[in-house]
Amino acid sequence: MRIIIDAMGGDNAPSEIVKGVIRARAEQQKVDLTLVGDRRQIYSAATHAGLSLSGIDIIHTETVVLPDDNPISVLKNKSDASMCIGLKMLLPDNEYGVVGDAFLSAGSTGALHACSTLIVHKLPGVRRSGIATILPFSHPLFLMDAGANPKITEEYLIQWAIMGSIYMKKIFGIENPRVGLLNNGTEEGKGTDILVAAHKLLRASNLNFVGNIESREIPFNPCDVLVCDGFTGNIALKLIEGMGRFMFDALREIYSANARSGISFLLIKPELEKFKKNFDASEYGGAPLLGLSRPVIKAHGNSDAKAIASAIKQAVSCVQTGITDAISEGLAEYAREVGKS
Repeated sequence: MRIIIDAMGGDNAPSEIVKGVIRARAEQQKVDLTLVGDRRQIYSAATHAGLSLSGIDIIHTETVVLPDDNPISVLKNKSDASMCIGLKMLLPDNEYGVVGDAFLSAGSTGALHACSTLIVHKLPGVRRSGIATILPFSHPLFLMDAGANPKITEEYLIQWAIMGSIYMKKIFGIENPRVGLLNNGTEEGKGTDILVAAHKLLRASNLNFVGNIESREIPFNPCDVLVCDGFTGNIALKLIEGMGRFMFDALREIYSANARSGISFLLIKPELEKFKKNFDASEYGGAPLLGLSRPVIKAHGNSDAKAIASAIKQAVSCVQTGITDAISEGLAEYAREVGKS
């Protein structure tokens, strides 16, 4: 198995990317890892950290996808960028002589989604691929779409629900995942016309659909899979992350009011750190782009070495469990069911 990693994507590239890959190499020695990026900068980052790149392959390129690059024009104007090369390496008979099983990048979300669709292509029958994220509450919650598709149809939502159900079963071992539809009320007729239509499709499917879910219920284990448009999903995700930081900082301020409470804060700080992680989606390292013909993982833009190593572990799990083939089979089965009705 080989995982391809974009060394130049993200706020902390290449330093944290390189350290994360070296960390993953130590943890998963049977997995081959390939970094794509500026060879000089990659070696400099490893040397500065006092680490060795032994056993890690490097494909050199000096071109980088920048945050403000137009996602649609990246492949045309920067086809030799580290992100584009890494995605091309997932294809058989590519020009780089190495075929990867999964690709990971902390670079631009829009560019990664666009380039993945153009290079790797969607699975047959997939209306639109999307970005999923795992919210690490006491019970992990799969949220899709988390930012790739602000405009949707009801067909997108039911396909994402199928993908999410398969993902939670394969990766987390949940046999019959509960599926919810993010909405502004629990009643069946609530929401936009698209949400009402999606509710009907989900209710008529073989999925374990539990109905509409209001945003205030998200932390309380209302379902295992939650689907919504990318605009709403991204706002919900960032609000949850922000609330985690706000509550941690507020508690720290309260406990730092005087020496006695300051000592109390030091005693409970480890537990508060665990509490804060319940609101941090990057705890699982990355967000899978589902609906593509190959596993692609989007790591958070400000990922550190630990998050990159976790994202690589997630990529390995996607390959080992055959998540792509399982999604393809699941969508084909749904299409057959719809054709019979």
